[in-house]
Amino acid sequence: MSYELTGTIKVIGELQTFGSGFTKKEIVVTVPDGNYPQDISLEFLKEKAELLGALQVGQSVTVTFDVRGREYNGRYFNNLVGWKIDAEATDNAPAPSANAAPTRETGDPGWQQEDINDDIPF
Repeated sequence: MSYELTGTIKVIGELQTFGSGFTKKEIVVTVPDGNYPQDISLEFLKEKAELLGALQVGQSVTVTFDVRGREYNGRYFNNLVGWKIDAEATDNAPAPSANAAPTRETGDPGWQQEDINDDIPF
């Protein structure tokens, strides 16, 4: 099941590579929501992390993503995993578009127990 949100890029994280070779890159998009805008964190996994290369903070984007959930040590976690991002054109320049079709991951998505921090701030 896919979802979509439109907002402004607030943060583009660094590419993270784990011991297994698994890579991810996180992005935070500010979405207007009445008087209280929401900062939504999304992650792009493996080759989809490359989709964020041409983007800049402050740029308006539309992100298509899936919601993933899992259980670890009796606690439940959700991730928003982006697989497509379209940027609005600025200064009459063509918008970078990443219209790649989603890929379905099978097996272990790369989470390793040593990569997980139990000190979640919420």
